[in-house]
Amino acid sequence: MKQVLQNLKNGEIELAEVPCPKVNAGELLIQTSCSLISSGTERMLLEFGRAGFIDKARKQPDKVKQVFDKVRTDGLLPTIDAVRSKLDQPLPLGYCNVGRVLAVGSDVPDFKIGDRVVSNGAHAEVVSVAKNLCAKIPDNVSDESAVFTVIGAIGLQGIRLAVPTLGESFVVIGLGLIGLVTVQLLRAQGCRVLGIDTDSSKTVLARQLGAQTVDLSSGEDPLTIACEFSRGRGVDGVLITASTKSSEPLTQAAKMCRKRGRIVLVGVSGLELNRDDFYKKELSFQVSCSYGPGRYDMEYEAKGHDYPVGYVRWTEQRNFEAVLDILESGLDFSLFITHRFNIDQAKIAYDVLAGPERNLGILLEYDSYNEKPLRTLVELNKVHEQHVAGEKPVISFIGAGNYAGRVLIPAFKQAGARFDAVVTSKGVSGVHYGKKYGFKKAATDAREILENKECNTVAIVTRHDTHASYVCDALKAGKNIFVEKPLALTLDELSEIEDTYLNIPANAGKPILMVGFNRRFAPHIVKIKKLLENAREPKSFIMTVNAGMIPADSWVQDMQIGGGRIIGEACHFIDLLRFLAGCAISDFQVTRMGRTPGHEISDDKVSITLSFKDGSFGAIHYLANGDKSFPKERLEVFCAGAVLQLDNFRRLRGYGWPGFNKMNLWRQDKGQLACAKVFLNAVASGAAAPIPFTELMEVSKLSIDIALTSD
Repeated sequence: MKQVLQNLKNGEIELAEVPCPKVNAGELLIQTSCSLISSGTERMLLEFGRAGFIDKARKQPDKVKQVFDKVRTDGLLPTIDAVRSKLDQPLPLGYCNVGRVLAVGSDVPDFKIGDRVVSNGAHAEVVSVAKNLCAKIPDNVSDESAVFTVIGAIGLQGIRLAVPTLGESFVVIGLGLIGLVTVQLLRAQGCRVLGIDTDSSKTVLARQLGAQTVDLSSGEDPLTIACEFSRGRGVDGVLITASTKSSEPLTQAAKMCRKRGRIVLVGVSGLELNRDDFYKKELSFQVSCSYGPGRYDMEYEAKGHDYPVGYVRWTEQRNFEAVLDILESGLDFSLFITHRFNIDQAKIAYDVLAGPERNLGILLEYDSYNEKPLRTLVELNKVHEQHVAGEKPVISFIGAGNYAGRVLIPAFKQAGARFDAVVTSKGVSGVHYGKKYGFKKAATDAREILENKECNTVAIVTRHDTHASYVCDALKAGKNIFVEKPLALTLDELSEIEDTYLNIPANAGKPILMVGFNRRFAPHIVKIKKLLENAREPKSFIMTVNAGMIPADSWVQDMQIGGGRIIGEACHFIDLLRFLAGCAISDFQVTRMGRTPGHEISDDKVSITLSFKDGSFGAIHYLANGDKSFPKERLEVFCAGAVLQLDNFRRLRGYGWPGFNKMNLWRQDKGQLACAKVFLNAVASGAAAPIPFTELMEVSKLSIDIALTSD
């Protein structure tokens, strides 16, 4: 299918061929009939993409600070790689979509196949959208009018925050799409409206909608006209729907308002406030968040948990429905359409958006898709050689997120892997990384690779809650498996993996199963292991992880999805100490920071003490409350009257260690490349797994036990 993507590095628009997304639980699969280009948000993205590197940095000073923090901890070259990778990732454009439901995921009782719906889906022939971001279109509302629903919900949410009443006077600053829709909605609520813009054609449209206007391009004074408009009392409220760096709209809004007037920022504006203007009038100022309550809430959007209507009357979805109800009653947004393009002309449409020609509502139209097969796989790079299962490692990836695309896939490529297919849920990142690194195919259905005999090896780099099921499916399919940590989130999942692995008949040949515990393969760790070979006495390890804070609402912190940070990340360091000790863990103790008000998460501030069967012990201090200027990972080894200290996998120093002083690298190396190499070599040669299955199970089970203990 076709989808519109933008390259953030240079702003270039691409109409890409990507596989159709799969419908997941809580989602709808929608065949698009039309979608609307946002003249505000998408123009801003175009301008950002086409800006030079310096201008990009100026537009995002907070990101620049993050870059400098990363340079201090990880070094310059890894930071440059990370920034380039981030800018290289394609951005799906669009959030105003209309179409018909093709498929309904589980736990979606209110929709059925064939329903005509609006959603915040992207510019693509088929989109998969969470149920709370969709709404049914009434029969007498056209697609072309309904496509403005999401834009309308943005304006409506701003209006709800302003709490207008019948007969009040309101100013709308900025008469783009959202501004004009806001004018219409305010008029529908019985308000008198004054619209302000620098574009004469937009003020003409606003007057047609019943508003009085101020045309700034003709030199009209907004403050004088606003005073007359409000009969000298000051307006009741101002909605700023403009997009500008200037603080002038906010300054003008404050001066226009009566005492205790309301100002709501719906668009983007400078925020340099004059305290005196707000203080003397006791003005209220609020920033509106997109479509309404539920936006950016993972529980609502991703998990489909609705807010009780008695407590949250207007959510994102209910705002969509309210706009559609208004359209059903006779309001028409389609008069804002200035241009229509077929999806094949998407590049031309964006040239119009960014060009000098006046535009407002730019509509993308889609050909009938009913007779086309829903292809969940697309060919990317033609490879002339025919892969034969069992001959050499032929690997497919399930998952191509940031870590997979920036680190793991390049490591396997450099290690000599032959790639077959890359599977992702939405298809976009799969196509991007597939083309970049030479995969033959991109797909959205894992069955495409699990049932493919040409592929003998699978790398699983998906969200943590999917690892165990994919591992079991791949084992049953006879594939060698490289799975990113963690192996599983629960003891039951771990038991299922163990049973599946052990029940593979001996005559079938055991596939290699490996978890991506890459740190044990890092050059510094290999050196430390060698130095410890001759040490006959127990060792003491201190692993300090300056992990950094991850918000409580992140999927990583969700125990059902990410497993929390002990299972999801601290397992790396449990494995590392297990490897260096060279013997099984006999016991463990956990101390975590006590729960206190204002600190929702405590298992990311823990101290884990491991006891080993040879008398060694190790302490892992996993702390998310430190400063980024301190090393992110520091390992100290005390043994036989000497000390080894490793900082950030860049600098290793020996204190009192015979024949060893230091080992420094130009750039950080956490062992991903070496890890990929040993795994591929084992698959190719039929050798034993680089990490014994018993060790994988030991470390994985212990990580889960520790997480349960610290809960």
